[in-house]
Amino acid sequence: MKYLHSMVRVTSIDDSLDFYCQKLGLTEVNRYESEEGRFTLVFLAAPGDEEAQIELTYNWDQENYGEGRNFGHLAYSVNNIYETCQGLLDKGVIINRPPRDGRMAFIRSPDNISIELLQHGDALPVQEPWASMKNTGSW
Repeated sequence: MKYLHSMVRVTSIDDSLDFYCQKLGLTEVNRYESEEGRFTLVFLAAPGDEEAQIELTYNWDQENYGEGRNFGHLAYSVNNIYETCQGLLDKGVIINRPPRDGRMAFIRSPDNISIELLQHGDALPVQEPWASMKNTGSW
């Protein structure tokens, strides 16, 4: 398992980049925009430590997050998403968002912190029982 990033929801890309980059000194290492999902993701890192990132998530349709809702999730890559999720299930962990796509799953900590698990490299072929498994709770 490898730590990837922490996600924070932001209400202004410009204000956030000014704070995180111009004031704090982080640099932008990647950006992804989704017309369909109506969001922008901006990944930042400290110079020389590009592997430990923060993901700024800007949802185009604004909402008031309030304190606590602006922090999104921790993210880890895993070698086999299906084996990892099965091992967690076997230990009594609820898979809130199953890896139906062979790539991504979400679980929650005992304190309700959302944790994203991402398949390292390409997505695995879709397989059961994961493909048919429904979400449980929120993630």
